[in-house]
Formats: sequence, structure tokens, C-alpha cells
Amino acid sequence: QVQFVESGGDLAQPGGSLRLSCAALSLTSRYYAIGWFRQAPGKEREGISCIKSSDGTTYYEDSVKGRFTLSRDVAKNTVILEMRNLKSEDTGVYFCVAVLTCNPTTMGRGRGSWGQGTQVIVSS
Repeated sequence: QVQFVESGGDLAQPGGSLRLSCAALSLTSRYYAIGWFRQAPGKEREGISCIKSSDGTTYYEDSVKGRFTLSRDVAKNTVILEMRNLKSEDTGVYFCVAVLTCNPTTMGRGRGSWGQGTQVIVSS
């Protein structure tokens, strides 16, 4: 059963910005942490960021550190991924899913059902 719905993907130019949303179908506080994963064309899905529900602790993969910011809107049961200074290598389908490990140095694998994701294309 799908637990999250991703949205916000679009075509963007290099250096541009996008804002991805991850809407939880139940309370985000129910999950230990929520993570964003990216699957680039021809590559395996990789975890890029996560946020812990209890205290907002975040993790960022090196390639997005300093450019992406993850936050949560508790009232809207949503996790937001702000993406800035986009690069062509950010192109891919972005998914959000629950994870059981999330700290400043690492994030766990996705748990539960995966949604359809949202497509991001960075191209001039």
C-alpha cells in the first residue's frame, strides 16, 4: 500500500530551482524518518536525503549537500525537498519513502511500498 505521494517534478535549467513535495497518507510522525531517493536514467536508486520525525535531524548525500534542503510541514503532513543550483546529474525520478535510519552521516534503505515518484529533468 502506497504511503506517500510525490509531486513537484518538472523541467528545469541548470542553476535553477525546484520544490518537491512528499505528502504522507498518514501522520508523518508515525514514521521514524522519511527519505528522498533518486533514480537517474540507467542507474540504481540512491538515497539523497532524509529527515527524522522526532527532531528534524537531516542527512544529505554529498552530491546534494549545500544545494538541497529538506524540511517538514507537520500541519500539512508533508515533507519538502527544496532543490537549488540544479545540475544535469540531478535528473531522475524522485521518490519518498519511510526509512529506519537517518542521522547526519547516513540514511537507511527505503521501507514499505514505493509510489510513482516525480520526474525531474535538468537540461538547457
